[in-house]
Amino acid sequence: MRYLIRFFPEITIKTRPVRHRLIQVLRRNIRIMLMRLDREISVTGDWDILEVQTPDGNKILHQEVLDILQQTPGISLVMPVRKLPFVDLDQAAEEVLQTCAAHINGRTFAVRCKRQGDHPFTSTQAERHVGALLMQKAAPRGVDLDNPEVTVRVEIRFRDLFVVEQQLRGLGGYPLGTQEPVLSLISGGFDSAVASYQCMKRGIRTHFLFFNLGGKAHEIAVKEIALFLWMKYGSSHRVKFISIPFEPVLQNILQSVDSGHMGVVLKRVMMRAADRIAAGMRVSALVTGECVGQVASQTLPNLRLIDQVCQSLVLRPLIVSDKQDIIDVARQIGTEVFSACVPEYCSVISVRPTTHAKRQRVELEESRLDPALLDFAVDHAEIQMIDRMVEVVEHRDIEPPSLSMVPPGAMVIDIRHPDDSALRPLLLAGMTVEVIPFYQLAVRFPQLDKQITYLLYCEKGMMSRLHASHLKDAGYLNVAVYRP
Repeated sequence: MRYLIRFFPEITIKTRPVRHRLIQVLRRNIRIMLMRLDREISVTGDWDILEVQTPDGNKILHQEVLDILQQTPGISLVMPVRKLPFVDLDQAAEEVLQTCAAHINGRTFAVRCKRQGDHPFTSTQAERHVGALLMQKAAPRGVDLDNPEVTVRVEIRFRDLFVVEQQLRGLGGYPLGTQEPVLSLISGGFDSAVASYQCMKRGIRTHFLFFNLGGKAHEIAVKEIALFLWMKYGSSHRVKFISIPFEPVLQNILQSVDSGHMGVVLKRVMMRAADRIAAGMRVSALVTGECVGQVASQTLPNLRLIDQVCQSLVLRPLIVSDKQDIIDVARQIGTEVFSACVPEYCSVISVRPTTHAKRQRVELEESRLDPALLDFAVDHAEIQMIDRMVEVVEHRDIEPPSLSMVPPGAMVIDIRHPDDSALRPLLLAGMTVEVIPFYQLAVRFPQLDKQITYLLYCEKGMMSRLHASHLKDAGYLNVAVYRP
């Protein structure tokens, strides 16, 4: 199968050196991800389009390639195509007829042609020539150039003919890694997940910083969101997940700070910690999911006070977004289903919170805190590469076994997102596969028969290893990972 890739429009208006660099990075990113599927996949092209070629006849591989291309930052359009040598317009029209006749039968259509090279005809003439043959032999309802039911797309590039079978919208944005890296403060809620996604879409290599305020359950929930975002939109680059044990700091705030100022003080303490972590990573910007007026700590006066404590640039991609718009994006990118289950611990600690905190009063409240607790939290931050998060440093013995065969009496649990399990169901001869999405596993696993061994399955093995490790750490020894 062959695919043409068109770039995000802003790439095409850059200067020649910048455009070359952006396209080179995009080509490399695509190669890294697609070669994990099949090493025979090729990615070629420069300047105007990229061309991806995969082995023919594999429908599952075709869908996996489309998924990756549509979720890769920097791509505007993905077009599965037929590529043939271009002879003349008569031959081009016949090839288009073979591909498109069934689609336009009884419907209105229009032909759109893109052309590159020196040819004895214009793009408009090519459209008319192809359209005339389709009108004659494909039995359409008619031509509608303004609002056609079917748009027939053809590209003639020098001596090559591309008949476009489908045109799919890409993610847009800049290729990942073409902008300076950032450290995103991710809490697991709708806002921070969407803010992280927006940065990744813009080509920013996004590391994740998590302040653990709710123990192991909170950490697992946030890790799976970060892992999901990275696997879906950013796996061309390795990034870090940093977890800071912040419960002692929060407890100190609850005991020592006036209730109305707790939200602002907590955010300032978090930003101090994030600033120190970012400096150690040589990252110059922090990202938060805050937007104006959503909670008391996010008024403009309070945000100004919060920013004053750190040297890093603070980016807020959602600063003027509506909450429902944020939730809609979360649903679109796939994080809504589990963000809905993660409590926003840092938003519920103040009673009658101030919306216009004064610097002198905030600093007075902060003077009551024990600075050693913040130092301890930062010094004991756990830093992991995101693709190695399943490795638990303190408990090496909880790494679950990985099995390629299902033992007698065992059951396989497909923990993938429902969209993935429906698209590519796991079928095992002679046995039933239980489907429990990963975000429901913590609730439903304790209800299962403890006498049965359960093998968790996901396509890349990362989410299954993460959850199997934590289940084993919680005392469930009847769990393993299924890696066929």
